[in-house]
Amino acid sequence: MLLVEDTTDLAASLLAHLRAQGHAVDLAPDAETARAALAVSDYACVILDLGLPDGSGLDVLRERRAAGDSTPVIIATARDQIADRIAGLDAGADDYVVKPFDLRELSARIRANARRGQGLPETRLAIGALEVDRAAARVWREGGEVRLTSREWALFDTMLGARGRVLTKAALEEALYAFDTPIEGNAIEVYVSRLRQKLGAEVIETRRGLGYVLS
Repeated sequence: MLLVEDTTDLAASLLAHLRAQGHAVDLAPDAETARAALAVSDYACVILDLGLPDGSGLDVLRERRAAGDSTPVIIATARDQIADRIAGLDAGADDYVVKPFDLRELSARIRANARRGQGLPETRLAIGALEVDRAAARVWREGGEVRLTSREWALFDTMLGARGRVLTKAALEEALYAFDTPIEGNAIEVYVSRLRQKLGAEVIETRRGLGYVLS
């Protein structure tokens, strides 16, 4: 996801929280950086501050919506007036939270908006012998809960959101790692192997020369 936030301490806190949950997060401290990031990357969600040092977050949002970008956007701002909320939602925001906010609530809003952005609003899923609760980030196999690390869950959840579609290694790397994070060459293979061990070898299918797909 993309975090557009210019307050250094808050940005650091949000990055630490979201990355600890397994999210790949890019940081844009101003409108110019946000525009550049949105022009070259596809994000599952954008967390957008309004008061940026080089302009308004609303202008960035309006530009992206005018360009046909439907990426879910959550405005996170200190502006708490009804008029500000109306302006943000009218500009195309999907959600609006006022600072200071609870990090757990923000995480829940991110999950909900990302699911809607994928066209998969449901949270409880049954896939073969697996039962999945995407909202709680929990998986059960044949009635017993399977413990996944944050990165394992992030990879699995990405594949859940693309059910039926083959995801390339590059697409999975983009989902798991921020733009400036070094990636080991076989990282995706390692996480796929771990998921197969925990969830069942049949859960993830390899399409040779193409990528991976959730069976």
